Amino acid sequence: MKAFYVFGLSLVFVGTSAGAQESQQPQFSQEQIDRGADIYSTYCVPCHGPRMDYPGGSFDLRTFPPQQYTRFANSVSNGKNNMPPWGDLLQPADVEALWAYVVAGERKK
Repeated sequence: MKAFYVFGLSLVFVGTSAGAQESQQPQFSQEQIDRGADIYSTYCVPCHGPRMDYPGGSFDLRTFPPQQYTRFANSVSNGKNNMPPWGDLLQPADVEALWAYVVAGERKK
């Protein structure tokens, strides 16, 4: 019985830790956010707007879930729906900087 209690308690701590990590917003340096803003203004503004406010029906980047970097990176690199792939133009560090801007940049008020 004692072993079961310790094992069960361990699961509670592991579950709590994983849940807390998923709910935390990623942290980025201001330099990385600024670099992402520059990349955004070069490649993304025509479709997503200057404030990520999706003019013309493109995806509202202000609402992108901050826990879904892999989804974001795949969409940027490989394209999705009407969005062209940018994988040939943007390096992985560029995509990460762009992600920093999207997560920490303009927010829907």
